[in-house]
Amino acid sequence: MGDVFLTAASTIALLLLITWVVSGIVSNASIVDLVWGFGFVLVAWAVFVRHAPEIGLGGSLLVPAMLTTVWGLRLSAYLAWRNIGKGEDYRYRAMRERHGGRFFWVSLGTVFGLQGVLMWIVSLPVQATVARPDTVGFEWLAMVGVAAWVVGFLFETVGDTQLARFKADPANKGKVMDRGLWRYTRHPNYFGDFCVWWGLYLIALDAGHWWTIVGPAVMTALLMTYSGAGLLEKTIVNRRPAYQDYIKKTSPFFPMPPRA
Repeated sequence: MGDVFLTAASTIALLLLITWVVSGIVSNASIVDLVWGFGFVLVAWAVFVRHAPEIGLGGSLLVPAMLTTVWGLRLSAYLAWRNIGKGEDYRYRAMRERHGGRFFWVSLGTVFGLQGVLMWIVSLPVQATVARPDTVGFEWLAMVGVAAWVVGFLFETVGDTQLARFKADPANKGKVMDRGLWRYTRHPNYFGDFCVWWGLYLIALDAGHWWTIVGPAVMTALLMTYSGAGLLEKTIVNRRPAYQDYIKKTSPFFPMPPRA
């Protein structure tokens, strides 16, 4: 699998190096978020192009690449629509203020390099399955994985759409979104990502790549603690006091009926 890992790593490194240079030109490190989903698409197809001639085409080869493509392109397109023209994200502004003129060079490792390493680890199930499907067709475990992916994709797509419509209504300014899927979980989009990547892992597991569990495990940690729900909720209560009541009645991550 060493050649597979190298193909994925070099693809990610080239993408993020280009993104880093562009971020310096436009003075906006937030563009790294826009290429997050797209990076997984590139990894899937770079591995596919490199290794498909060796093993031939088949459903067990194409399905994980296609699922990754649909997920990644939707996510990058949504983030581009939401963020372009809004200026640099507060996280990167804080880093820029802290490091001053050195930020461009510091960001190569702390922002772009870190995202690259995480992208490589999270994509391990896709790398392994696309390059080494090891099955004639999909068995029951892979079918469960596809079903989990569908549930996750619907959750994040519907959740993002519902939130966008809510924010577009001036009457909702300053209010907390607690309708639709947001009534059952405070983070339907993050829960959707969780299902997508565990679904892709089940497909990899069906092909014998049990060790790629590190990918969805890292993604889960990111979504629930380090850069997803946990990070967001550290500041949102200060910005929206009504969010405290929302916390009391709504499940933090996994969908559950709202509490009284």
